[in-house]
Amino acid sequence: MSALRARSVGGVTVGAIDEGAGPAILIVPPGGGDASSWAEVARLLTDEFRVLRIQRRIYQPDAAITLPHTMAAEAADLLAVAGQLSRPLLVGHSSGAVAALEAALASPAAFTGMVLDEPPLATRSPIAGEAGRRARAALDGGDPVGAMEIHMREIVGMPAETVAAIFATPAAGAEFARFAAAQIADNEALDGLGVGIGRYATLDLPAVLVEGERSPTHLRERLADLAVVLGHVERTVTLAGVDHIGHLTAPDRLADVIRDAVRRFADAPPGGRLPR
Repeated sequence: MSALRARSVGGVTVGAIDEGAGPAILIVPPGGGDASSWAEVARLLTDEFRVLRIQRRIYQPDAAITLPHTMAAEAADLLAVAGQLSRPLLVGHSSGAVAALEAALASPAAFTGMVLDEPPLATRSPIAGEAGRRARAALDGGDPVGAMEIHMREIVGMPAETVAAIFATPAAGAEFARFAAAQIADNEALDGLGVGIGRYATLDLPAVLVEGERSPTHLRERLADLAVVLGHVERTVTLAGVDHIGHLTAPDRLADVIRDAVRRFADAPPGGRLPR
């Protein structure tokens, strides 16, 4: 294991955990934590591929979060890392998948294709909206745990009893609170893109879309909207019995999807369509 570093916009140094050898896979982890959450998926791929997990700028240890945070900055970070690779497969999860989409839209030729796991896109309605404003007020008022409870219950759409069970353990609450400032800024960046995804209609990079059978309904609906808009969706994979955290509960199945995508997209021309 090593670290790849790249200079991005604003003079920010972006790091990526770099493991394995072979065709490159660039993973963009979800919000709410750092790149360690995708460690098991990466481990299952490094026998065949070079796997990089980007440390997103607002989730780096001791990150100084500049507001407003934007998906444009995240896309620039991804392109800075991708510039040191040879057209990696781009894999994004949750808000990391939105950052991946923005990077691919800015420079489709930088990637062979995409695997997008439930990107929370404002297809017909905002992601955070009024709940996001209340989460921001809680955070600014010194209640990061309360901010994360609002995020998980009202923005992600987790059942209230599940959220209550998570935060019933003080240690768990403290861990989530550690990333609260980054998570709320992340939500605001998603809403900052505005409602509507028509801009992705020009993106003809081959893509595999992933959803969990048990994921919140709104995430699956947003993914279905994206499937209609994107120019080149190879397939949509539904993981049976899995929810929004399949990288933790079904890493082997996600690794299989990614492995298959690398092979499917190996012959894709830069920024173009695979032959049928």
